[in-house]
Amino acid sequence: MICQHSGVRKSLDVQLAKYLRKARGELSYAQFGKKTGLSHTTLHRLERGEHHLTLNKLETLMNKLKIRLKDVFPDEC
Repeated sequence: MICQHSGVRKSLDVQLAKYLRKARGELSYAQFGKKTGLSHTTLHRLERGEHHLTLNKLETLMNKLKIRLKDVFPDEC
């Protein structure tokens, strides 16, 4: 069961990282951080797959960007 959880988390982390890179576009991490409410350090680490968001932070991010779960995780919805 641990392996399955690990694989799911990895898949979700990769999808989130890909979405954030695309959504950030030409904005700096600091500029995108102001838009998302996340620190530039957290954004950088998320894009590199070095940090995991809590569900509360994910919900806050989605609300700030006015997006849906399937926008971030199209492979899962």
